Amino acid sequence: MQKKRTHTCGDLNKSALGREATLMGWVDRRRDHGSLIFIDLRDRYGVTQVRIDPDAACYDAAKNLRGEFVVAVTGVVQARPDGMVNNKLDTGEIELAAAEMEILNAARTTPFMISGETVASEDLRLKYRYLDLRRPEMQRNLLIRSQCYQLVRTYFEEQKFVEVETPYLMRSTPEGARDYLVPSRVWRGRFYALPQSPQQYKQLLMVAGLDRYFQIVRCFRDEDLRADRQPEFTQIDVEMSFIDEEDIFSLVEGLMGRVFQQILGKKLELPLQRITFDQAMAKYGSDKPDLRFGLEISDLTALVADSEFKVFRETAAQGGKVAGICAPKCGGYSRKQIDDLTEWIKNRGGAGLVAIKVKDGDWDSSLSKFFPEALRHRIMETLDAADGDLMLLVADKPETALTLLGDLRLKVAAQENLIPQDQFRMAWVVDFPLFEYSAEEERYVARHHPFTSPQPGQEDLMLSDPAQAKARAYDLILNGMEIAGGSIRIYNGELQSKMFRALGIGQEEAEEKFGHLLEAFSYGAPPHGGIAFGFDRLVMLLAGCQSIREVIAFPKTASAMSLMDGCPSYVSEAQLRELNLTISGE
Repeated sequence: MQKKRTHTCGDLNKSALGREATLMGWVDRRRDHGSLIFIDLRDRYGVTQVRIDPDAACYDAAKNLRGEFVVAVTGVVQARPDGMVNNKLDTGEIELAAAEMEILNAARTTPFMISGETVASEDLRLKYRYLDLRRPEMQRNLLIRSQCYQLVRTYFEEQKFVEVETPYLMRSTPEGARDYLVPSRVWRGRFYALPQSPQQYKQLLMVAGLDRYFQIVRCFRDEDLRADRQPEFTQIDVEMSFIDEEDIFSLVEGLMGRVFQQILGKKLELPLQRITFDQAMAKYGSDKPDLRFGLEISDLTALVADSEFKVFRETAAQGGKVAGICAPKCGGYSRKQIDDLTEWIKNRGGAGLVAIKVKDGDWDSSLSKFFPEALRHRIMETLDAADGDLMLLVADKPETALTLLGDLRLKVAAQENLIPQDQFRMAWVVDFPLFEYSAEEERYVARHHPFTSPQPGQEDLMLSDPAQAKARAYDLILNGMEIAGGSIRIYNGELQSKMFRALGIGQEEAEEKFGHLLEAFSYGAPPHGGIAFGFDRLVMLLAGCQSIREVIAFPKTASAMSLMDGCPSYVSEAQLRELNLTISGE
């Protein structure tokens, strides 16, 4: 190839008329109009139409072009004829009249179409990811991701943060999920772990006096996967000294305001709404509620505690909860639709679902006989139910009832198209419980992580009544997803040891696993706190995608496999021997 590219396929317009230009890219489409051949030449910047006349030296070669051939074309920029302008393209007013063309590389027929809406399965797209990434939609996603990277770095630099890289090979410590382990060749029988997060390192950086740290960092967790999870993912990791929650909120809201303005052209309403954990669960049945629509949960327990309906009365007497939502304009649901919802609730561990239609200002239900008229109307008022609506009620253990109704709220909203797709509702969820009870382990575990500080004055509850202890923790939610979470940390060795005792971690185990952190605290640790963003999830929402796999260049499948290069793969016996490993039989 002798010539150099002078312009990209998105550069040329009427200001370049009459100029010579050399473009290089992929053949998006070839159209043979008998005496004329047109090709749409594509790169990541756009598409330019190239015209090859019969008398052009490259005319015969152009007849052999097929989709995805890589070519270089030199010619003169000319205006398109009247009536041939393509207003959908930035380059739609011009075309390149080709004088020379070189085929830089031929291409086989691709397993799916690169341009236009693809019907290829996700597995096929992941197997040929390098082709999938040629598609304009995917390139747009990665460009949004890149822009977000740059905005984050610029913002934190302006706020006087120091970017520090922390190790990928670290000590295995309990942080909630399983570690990915890396055997050491030098230290026989010992293992590194890939970091689930840089949590301990960033706290040590505060002990080191760096004051304001951030990092865009890769993290690794060996856990069950979903559309919004990957075994390796990216965080925006932040830690600050001598601050409180308000400093974190202000910093993060400034970043989010800039990201939304510069990437989406949308202005966030600041300061953001704040919701306590208890409020979120009571109104939305979730600690990451979607605030773009109503369908709020109403507690009916006190109203129905003395009713003649046995299920409600006994649930209330046993300390359970009776609550419900009102599905607007769903009073026309068929028996099958209601039965399907009931079965859906049961499949999630619920006892059942009570569905009551509202008609002519009263209940249209066989259950009416169990409730006096005044009580029926009070229940309707509490749920804000009107004619044509459907009241959906659940009676169960308090946490189960709220969680089920939270899921049902989302299901009904999706079915009835009640979720505005062009809105972004962001809020803080605060005042989380410090602990949660694990029935599997038969003990209390940290709701966030073992370095989260209790709220002031609640230190004694850590051991005496852990269920009532609240954390200095906060989550940032967006459209029903958690996009960031953090806390004010424990920085006192005595309080950290108390936390370990509350979690059932003895002194010997604490010293073995966290001794370096406890020792660091003994040399004067400042008060500090931080937050970590799920960067992939944030970009997914900004790009309007449904899965983080759409915004990661080379993701794994839901079973943690790369279909493109076949990892995880087997290794040779020689490699295993070098690492002092053997593979046991199944």
